[in-house]
Parts: sequence; C-alpha cells; structure tokens
Amino acid sequence: MKETDADVVRAERAELSGAVDLRRVGADPDYWYPVALTREVRVGKVVAAVFAGERLALYRGKSGAVHALEDRCAHRQVPLSMGVVEGDVLRCRYHAWAYRGDGRISQIPYLTKDDRRPPRGVRGFPVREAYGLVFVFPGDPDKAQATALPELPAFSASRYKTLTYSRLVRCHYSFMHENLLDMNHQFLHQGVVGRLRPELIGRRGDARSVEARYLFTHAGGKRNAGASVLAAEGISGGSRDVMTIRTQYPYQTLDLVPEGADEPVFSLWAVPVGADQRACHVYGLLMIKKPRVPAVLTVAAPLIRRFTERIFAQDRMAVQAEQRAWDEQGEDRNHEVFSLILDVREALRSNGVPLTVSAGPRGTEPCAGAAGVCGGGRPEPLQTDATPAH
Repeated sequence: MKETDADVVRAERAELSGAVDLRRVGADPDYWYPVALTREVRVGKVVAAVFAGERLALYRGKSGAVHALEDRCAHRQVPLSMGVVEGDVLRCRYHAWAYRGDGRISQIPYLTKDDRRPPRGVRGFPVREAYGLVFVFPGDPDKAQATALPELPAFSASRYKTLTYSRLVRCHYSFMHENLLDMNHQFLHQGVVGRLRPELIGRRGDARSVEARYLFTHAGGKRNAGASVLAAEGISGGSRDVMTIRTQYPYQTLDLVPEGADEPVFSLWAVPVGADQRACHVYGLLMIKKPRVPAVLTVAAPLIRRFTERIFAQDRMAVQAEQRAWDEQGEDRNHEVFSLILDVREALRSNGVPLTVSAGPRGTEPCAGAAGVCGGGRPEPLQTDATPAH
C-alpha cells in the first residue's frame, strides 16, 4: 500500500520522539498461533487462512496430518487454497503442479527435458493441532520445536466443559488486549450484566506479561441468565467475584473465582491473531466448570452462548470504533490514564515487530480473515462449538 506524505511525517515524528505507534506494530511470528478450527480442516479438504497478511493454504492429507503452505502456486501465483488434495499432496487447480506438505514441488505433469528448470516450491509452515485448533508457527521454523504451545489444564479436566469460538474483528489486535484487560468499561455492558462495580485489587507484570486482579461486586440491575450461570449464581450463591486477567504475550487468559470458591468457575483463553494491521481473528476457548448436576450446564449452554455473543458484540462495536478513529486521524490521539493499560501497551510494543506496510488510505477496509472477508462485506458471523462433555 502506498504511504502518504502525512504517514511519513508521522513516522518521522514518532522516531524522533522515541515512541512507536502501537497500531503500527505487528505480532511476533515466533509463537504458535491458531489459524483454523480443527473440525474445519477435514481429510481431502483445503482451507484458506491468514496470519499477519501471510495467506496460508491448510490441507489434511490421507495420512491425517495437516499441512500449511503459502497460499500461492510458484508457477502463476494462483492460490493453492483453490487446489485439490490427492493423497498427501496438494495440486494446484490451474496447471496441476503438485506440492508436498513441506511446500516442495513433487510433480509438474507436462514437464520435459526441454523446459526450464522449475522452482523448488513454496514455503511450508510447522503445524500442530491442540485444543480443537490448528496452530501454525509463522516465524523461524528452527524455533518451532523448542517453542511450547500454551498450557490449558482446564481443557482436559473432566470437571470442565469447553466452548470454542472464532470471530473476525476489524481492528488492530492490540485493541482486543486492551479491551479484555481494562474492566473499567462495564458501563458498556450494564444492559446485560446489570451494574457491576470493578475494583483493581492487584497487579503484576514483567517484560512479557501484565496481570490484573479485579474484585467485582454486583450493585443491582438485572443480570442476564447466561451471566448468572457463568458467575455460578445458584451454584455457590456468590455475589462478589474475583477476576484475574493476564496478557502473557501473545496470549490472554481470564479466570473468574466466585466468593467462597477455591477454583475458577470459568476460564477463558484467547488470542487475537493479526490478520493484518487493521483486522484480527480472535480464537478462544471458554472452559466452564460443571455444576454438581452436569445436565444443568448442558441445558444452560444456549443461554451462555447468547450471553457471550451479546457481550462480544458490544466489545466489538467499541474496538472497531477505536480503529475507525485511528483510521480517520492516521494516528493514536487517545489519552489513556489507566496505568495498567499503559503497561500492556508497552508489553505489546516491545515484544512485537514493526509493520513494514503502512495502514493504507483512511477509511479503506482490509481484506483479511480466515473466511476471506474483504472490502465492505459483512463481519464474519460468530462460530461456536462445544467439545464433547469430559
């Protein structure tokens, strides 16, 4: 995208002041990032995905393994996500060039000794499957084996049930980190959760993380039925909850422990994956502790889904409004006063990588997301899935 004179002036001003606009910082690729739901990548199927503007073609061969390649044929640049899976290779739809799971070309059907030497292939990415998600390692492949996946003990614990979600949000991924960590925005949700009074009762952090502990007190107003179930109202009867939220770069976690309980009634793990600098795909796992009568949770699952959809829709409205303001102004002009958010901004800034592409003309829409949502299209609908009861 072409950089305007104003963009250059702002970049030079930021460099002189020693400050880097966080919305021009990308995610560090040397981590495992989810790019699709496992159930989406079936045997013999190709799925288009994206990470930080890098378009990927995911496919599952007959062996059952998932592979991730650059989404382009080395021949004419036609997307490999349009291709056909044959055994364990992916064949381009255009001229039938075949690629192995590591990106190397295995066959060019019409190649003769008189033709030019073909390219070696395209880039392949390390892949792992865990927690019902397909993770790729978009950075240095030599670091992939030594880099651990996030640890989620509640996911495999029999006393928890997991709901999975995948959503496109048209904002820089950092807005999502700020939104979850800053619980002072409960006025936005009062029509769903009633009047909640958050009090920051503890905080800590280091170079790669920021953690906050809030005491939540329900001060009146009608609480959504799904919120009551998640807060274990009617299970433990608590009206004061302690919520611990942590950005551990590049992931986020949230745990809610009701008054009188010794472990979370629900835990959220999420990561906003930067599709580009102006859109992100959020993957999350909501792990809910089963009540004494597990069937209660099964019955309440639709209520919980509707509640999370409403909360997320309100949050998405807010962060996308923040992104629009950034687009219109061409820079961050907000005046943050909450020191906790200043800390998480610094953690994201210092651990991320500067973007090499400008944000583009103001008011334009990105073309991003695993579903290929582009231009003025409708936002990707909420996708939820419940894992089998443990």
